[in-house]
Amino acid sequence: MSDENQKKPEIPHRMSRVAWPKAKYGLILAFTLIFIVLFILYKDVLFGLI
Repeated sequence: MSDENQKKPEIPHRMSRVAWPKAKYGLILAFTLIFIVLFILYKDVLFGLI
């Protein structure tokens, strides 16, 4: 097979102008949001033990 037969799939027109962040930044953001939400939900339990 030649390279002509194995073309990359084209990006849809509306998505081509979006600047996608790197995956590691999304992962860091996801963990940060989860930590903040869990901290808000369980802050009474955490500070009640002290």
